[in-house]
Amino acid sequence: MLIPDNIHPKNSIYYNGAIILEILYKKRKINLLDLYIELKKIKDITFPVFLLCIDWLYLSEIAILKDGSVELCS
Repeated sequence: MLIPDNIHPKNSIYYNGAIILEILYKKRKINLLDLYIELKKIKDITFPVFLLCIDWLYLSEIAILKDGSVELCS
């Protein structure tokens, strides 16, 4: 669930995906693990939740994964 009603909104995939988008707007293209490291500097997040956020951004056609890198869709 993107916006659950039983947990704090800052723990949602929607919120964490927005933080990932902020990083992607600055970097445009970044290695998947480097993106996780950058995100960890901003917010304490587990790798499985990070991957769920990346999946959501991919399925929403906001970000694409190419050769181990994440970049914004044009």
